[in-house]
Amino acid sequence: MKRQALSVAALLLFVPAVHAADLGWNSGTSTMYSPTPAAGWEGFYAGINAGYGWGNVARQPAGGARTEHNSGGWQLGGQAGYNMDMGGFVLGAEGDLQFASISYEEDQGIAGKFKSGMDLYGTIRGRAGMTFGTVMPYVTGGFAAGRGSASVTSTSNVVTSQSAAHVGWTLGVGLEAQATDKITVKAEYLYVDLGTQAYNGLPGGNQDITQRFGVVRAGLNYKF
Repeated sequence: MKRQALSVAALLLFVPAVHAADLGWNSGTSTMYSPTPAAGWEGFYAGINAGYGWGNVARQPAGGARTEHNSGGWQLGGQAGYNMDMGGFVLGAEGDLQFASISYEEDQGIAGKFKSGMDLYGTIRGRAGMTFGTVMPYVTGGFAAGRGSASVTSTSNVVTSQSAAHVGWTLGVGLEAQATDKITVKAEYLYVDLGTQAYNGLPGGNQDITQRFGVVRAGLNYKF
């Protein structure tokens, strides 16, 4: 997971750097980078996003061994935030809420099927980016929280489920571009660590479940 995160981060940051080099930015002759505020970055915005998440779910039954399983699934949500343009350098804050199906399922034989994942999560993050005309690569990070679920489906199709609140952190990188004076599009990678939470009352006993995953998503923002 860490190697994948570093690869995605390097790719997102390398592309704008190559374009800047091609335009002579390092020599001081670029017409792309400007130290003055770029029209369209300052102010409030809101939008939608969709993407795919993949990660790791760790389980530890009471008195049992810890096991780890790969998870995956789609997510869909919205975001809102504010940007301050400080002369080619943008600082901002953003919050988002996501409906998710990032989960895994395991066949336990006569004990039935076990499923665990994240149904809902959100983040509150700071953002910092450099503007290259209508393009802004950025880094982001902050607080994350979510609602996880765990369920057991018996061989007679009786479902017992529990949910729990997870709290953790997130870090990521992104690339945002102005499509019009009011609309921007973005691509973003986030690594989300929601830590461990106890799930009680499940068949077979209580379990501690850890949720960690990465998300690649695309979004659309409207500036007010």
